[in-house]
Amino acid sequence: MKLWIDGREVEATAEQSLLELVTQMGLMNGKLSTDPLVAKISGRVFTLNYIPVRQKDVKVRESMRRAIAASGGVIRLMRYTDPIGRDAYRRTAQFILFLALSRLWPEATAKMGCTVGAGAYFKVEGAEDFSAARLKEEVAHIVSENITLNRRRLPTADAIAYFLERGQDDKARLLKYRKKERIDLYEVEGFADYYYGEMAPTTGFLRSWEILPAAEGFIFVFPDANDPDRVSPYREMPNFFSVYTEGKRWGELMGCETVADLNELVESGGVRELIRVNEALHEKRFSQIADMICERGAKAVMLAGPSSSGKTTSANRLATQLRVHGKKPILMSLDDYYLDRDQIPTEPDGSVDLEHINTIDTVLFAEHLGKLLVGEEVEIPVFNFKKGKREWLGHRMCLCEDTVIIVEGLHALNPVLLPKEMDVSKVFKMYVSPILPLNLDDHNRIASRYLRLLRRTVRDYETRGSSVQQTLSMWDSVRRGEERWIFPFQEQADVIFNSSTLYELAVLKRHIFPLLQVIGADDDCYDQVRAMVKILNYVYEADVDDEIPPTSIVREFIGGNSFYR
Repeated sequence: MKLWIDGREVEATAEQSLLELVTQMGLMNGKLSTDPLVAKISGRVFTLNYIPVRQKDVKVRESMRRAIAASGGVIRLMRYTDPIGRDAYRRTAQFILFLALSRLWPEATAKMGCTVGAGAYFKVEGAEDFSAARLKEEVAHIVSENITLNRRRLPTADAIAYFLERGQDDKARLLKYRKKERIDLYEVEGFADYYYGEMAPTTGFLRSWEILPAAEGFIFVFPDANDPDRVSPYREMPNFFSVYTEGKRWGELMGCETVADLNELVESGGVRELIRVNEALHEKRFSQIADMICERGAKAVMLAGPSSSGKTTSANRLATQLRVHGKKPILMSLDDYYLDRDQIPTEPDGSVDLEHINTIDTVLFAEHLGKLLVGEEVEIPVFNFKKGKREWLGHRMCLCEDTVIIVEGLHALNPVLLPKEMDVSKVFKMYVSPILPLNLDDHNRIASRYLRLLRRTVRDYETRGSSVQQTLSMWDSVRRGEERWIFPFQEQADVIFNSSTLYELAVLKRHIFPLLQVIGADDDCYDQVRAMVKILNYVYEADVDDEIPPTSIVREFIGGNSFYR
């Protein structure tokens, strides 16, 4: 049978895997930068162990595997340079890490923690002689074994029994909410696990990595995104990690550490109290940050964060708390300092990167901020998004003794925005991001970027009239901009505010699930939608919008936010 792999025609014989085919085509050279990790066929992601032509397809000419028939035999290979490929690599790393831990410390409990820069934190409990160096040796051994990572399909009830027998109650509890009767598990040497997506074909594909010791566990460092053939430089992020740890403590206090916990709260009605406590914790934190600003005597707050972090609501709620202190906060948006669209430099390919710092008139903003901090009056521009131009409408500003400016924007922590000669104590830097402490189970964390994507998709549809396809088509570009222009500065913040709420997945599902279910396999974003649905399938919906206050960050995305009226 003829197939077209990355545009090249190839004759596939029966029972030949994609891995064998791409090796035969000379596409495997032992480098992570160029070797494929998974394949995309008709909008779905497949392991390279997938067999596109089975023997029975040859015997029955009109018979063909569903995905191959739908794609017309067209197959695209995904590498580490593709987001899909990176996700597959991370899942492969997780499997190998937990396999190694089960070999060395079978009685221990290991949990997937947060992403810390270019690494991921794992907590290990019940292993008194745990050593990151010993774990590294075992992982290297498993990689050298080049073990094939095959899936085995079994009834969900059998999978639940398997995990209960191994003492993995977290997975067993979660699988009770799985609607499908069967599940695919990856299995090696009696060790089985699942990571909600495809992995590389063998353990030998884990080529660039490092394991570093950390408090109560270890850090796994991933390849460099720009040069996958080497390990990414790793730097510690104590501020970020402390906020994640605080979030985990909140989850423990509220009895909501996993999706199974959340589902049980939805079933019992306890989700309403969860909302009230979560919102109270947010309000308390905003109050504490306002205290810090006033104690310093800061005159300007630079508030930054990635897309869909809740920056606008955070700025307004902080302003409310500052008023309690007798301050007169003024909100400013960096958006008003956008350059006219026709003045923005283009990329080498002629495109315009709207996430780039060069879209902001940094010189003018720094000049204005410097004058305001020394008591001068300035005229603030207003950006007209319909015209794509900056306008001057006579909006003048001058700071009085009790005024505090809150400057909100993606690039607000970038040092180029600050005047060269200024009193640093006058500026307070705040970073806002939803660092979700909720896990699917011990081995699968729900990434903050996943929550932000759900938020953005709902918000764009509800308030901006954008389709799911439009939002998802921009997401990779948004993520590249964040990696380059936002994340590098988060540790420089005076405070990091965790804008996630433990209950919101159950609320967002009710808003987004109907939108996702109408996306077909012919849509370019189908693979992204499937990845979103795989997690949401385990989450119970909560019809509790009436419990969510109008000042909640969640309201910024589902509607009804009092700061937008």
